[in-house]
Amino acid sequence: MPVFAPTELILIRHAPAVTEGRMAGKRDVDADCSNSAAFAALRARLAPDAARLISPALRCRQTASSLWPDLPAPDSDARLWEQDFGAWEGMPFDQLPDLGALDLPDLAAHRPPQGESFADLYARAQPALAEVVARGYRKTVIIAHAGLIRAALGMALGQPHLGLAFQIAPLSQTRLIAVAGAWSIACVNEPAQ
Repeated sequence: MPVFAPTELILIRHAPAVTEGRMAGKRDVDADCSNSAAFAALRARLAPDAARLISPALRCRQTASSLWPDLPAPDSDARLWEQDFGAWEGMPFDQLPDLGALDLPDLAAHRPPQGESFADLYARAQPALAEVVARGYRKTVIIAHAGLIRAALGMALGQPHLGLAFQIAPLSQTRLIAVAGAWSIACVNEPAQ
């Protein structure tokens, strides 16, 4: 009987985005990396030999630099970007349209004007995550966005829209284990401290 080695994805949401009360999405905004205690606590829990990958967003690059100040910058993958909210990018949060009480499948399919839906984000991100698992590293740390982490959770649950049911806090980690094509969720939204 073959032995399958598990692959652990450690998904970390970037440090708090400096959005000035506006929708960020694919806008390239800074991260507030001033909480050195949170970074130290998170760093202490991560395997030093884990592979590393990030979204190319500035806030993810800054988070990686603060998390691993003595290491070279991790590789980035554009498929790990946050959802593109199109015409809603840069809008004050209190001026965003009220979508009403959409169920999760309808919310996942909803596409902002000139933007992408969560389902589009999932379709973009899922192959990238599958490729990470296929590389065969025992552990891979990915610094990305709440939307990407929700997409990964939807992938693990077998229904992409279910990922929208999760809250993902800045600098939290979500851990997924892949074994022979099957997924399990080890933890969700675990705080840095």
